[in-house]
Amino acid sequence: MSTAIDTRAARLRDRLRGALVAAAATPMTRSGEVDLDLAESYFHRLVASGADALAVLAHTGRGPFLSADVRRGLIVRARRAGVPVIVGVGGSGGAAPHAVHARSAATPSGREAPAGATAAEGTGVERTVADAMTAAELGADGLLLFPSEGDRVALHDAVWRAAGLPMIAFDLYTSPCPPAVMREILGHPGVAGLKTALLSDAMGCQETIALTRAAGRLAITGEDRMFGPSLLWGAEAALVGIAAASVEATGAVMRAFHGDDLRAFEKASASLDRLAAATFTAPMEGYVQRMLWLAAAEGLIPESHAHDPFGPGLAEAERADVLAASS
Repeated sequence: MSTAIDTRAARLRDRLRGALVAAAATPMTRSGEVDLDLAESYFHRLVASGADALAVLAHTGRGPFLSADVRRGLIVRARRAGVPVIVGVGGSGGAAPHAVHARSAATPSGREAPAGATAAEGTGVERTVADAMTAAELGADGLLLFPSEGDRVALHDAVWRAAGLPMIAFDLYTSPCPPAVMREILGHPGVAGLKTALLSDAMGCQETIALTRAAGRLAITGEDRMFGPSLLWGAEAALVGIAAASVEATGAVMRAFHGDDLRAFEKASASLDRLAAATFTAPMEGYVQRMLWLAAAEGLIPESHAHDPFGPGLAEAERADVLAASS
């Protein structure tokens, strides 16, 4: 049964319906330096390639690892791309293995993070709320809330009261949301939609989509490995890491789905599935590095900034397999 929704959340829900939201990576050097000018160019290229909106500082963008000044800079630069901007908040970066810097023509290098500590200051609800307020201050259109270990309903309410930005809830395979809790979250007036990213749990994905639609919220697929099926199960928009590069391949599936050519949908889905099988595979956290390889190969970013210092080390030989899957 549909539940009451705030007008701000309803506007974002309706604006994103049918949209492809690219979960943007954060281009970095091997040592973790972020060039904000380069990031801005990358965001513009994602939009030019077919992204209808951008999600920055999400898992793909390594948001929980980044310092406050880098986060602010990336939000500002993403907004210049002229599409809705969703900002990832919450989550835990753990121990950051590299210092994070921000550099641009207009902004001096950021301060080095303390050795062995996450670059993002604060913990839990306090940091999530602070990040949400910063996103609101800088003009973000909405928030993507990382799953938390505590009271998820209370976290959504605290963020809404502090920032007043529409929220996208997140059902992630590493920390699935219990159905009863999910119903409460979906009943919150500030929640515009819910992203499901359950990786290989088809039944869970179907249930999440059904609950989201029944609540009158936007069902958003984050299922890189079940992309086509999740659309068939009722997802109405996409927010996916596989669109950090190869945006056209993801967009082709969505266009074909909304058309009337079954064979075109089958062909586009098969092509995207091949790419997802090469990029979203064990070790799963390596997908960020794999997408950065693709982004560099497509000319979205330079090789110098196609590094993920926060993910597992991958054999260089794996790059050839990833690039072959994209051809």
